[in-house]
Amino acid sequence: MKVGEYIQEAADQFENADLFYGHGTDNAADEALYLVFSYLRLDYTGDDSQFARPLSENELVALRDLAQRRITERVPVAYLVNEAWFAGLPFHSDSRALVPRSPLAELILNHYEPLLDELPQRVLDLCTGSGCIGIATAAVFPQAEVDLADISVDALALAEQNIARHQLQSRVRTVASDLFDGLHEAKATYDLIVSNPPYVSAEEVMGLPAEYGHEPSLGLLSDEDGLLIPLRILRQAPDYLTESGVLVMEVGYSWQALMARYPDLPVVWLEFEQGGEGVMAIGRDALIRVQSMIRV
Repeated sequence: MKVGEYIQEAADQFENADLFYGHGTDNAADEALYLVFSYLRLDYTGDDSQFARPLSENELVALRDLAQRRITERVPVAYLVNEAWFAGLPFHSDSRALVPRSPLAELILNHYEPLLDELPQRVLDLCTGSGCIGIATAAVFPQAEVDLADISVDALALAEQNIARHQLQSRVRTVASDLFDGLHEAKATYDLIVSNPPYVSAEEVMGLPAEYGHEPSLGLLSDEDGLLIPLRILRQAPDYLTESGVLVMEVGYSWQALMARYPDLPVVWLEFEQGGEGVMAIGRDALIRVQSMIRV
């Protein structure tokens, strides 16, 4: 059997299995392509001759086993093949952190325009998980030093793997920190703080597709309404931003609950050509003005 033939076989099986797509693809055909190309380490930008490549018997057995696990166990493909793509870059992915995915990828590839007045020299990726957001940001800002902070030691170990994979050890480092707590003594300030924190409410977690059950709940669950961690970040962020610094934070569908509670919050909600919502931007001065009204 050839690569293209097996991709069609897997796509047909996925189509009939009522899978949830949302960890890198949005349909059965792309999910099958992702599984096969990542497992075989084929080049996504290569020519069509790759689809005519014969599969060895061992490769076919392995791919069918992975496809079966995708169907019966609902394991995300990223965890099956230990690879996810974000902002055009490959990352090692496993259950130590959420599968990389966020509309922030589009913003990163656009160099955060038009949010920054100057090129950032220091960047913080808060609640970094796999490190994909901070590492991708470092890739588009080669002058910047980037800190990747997370409360999870396991996630930080994964982030360090990805730092090494992209050979960024000289200017990207990990920091063990419960939000800003581990950064306080260093008195660090940043031109850009970017965060995709846990923001899913307890009720929402209960209703998520089975695929999400393979991801660490620490990376998903915030509290009853999903706002506790985002509000802590909003309250503390101005103390860690430079004078012209900007906070960019994703809160997903929780943006509605946030604005219902704080209708006068002076944030800009970003729009994305490739889809996605619930990503805010707010400068240090605006954060200082509302700091006292945010209750956590």
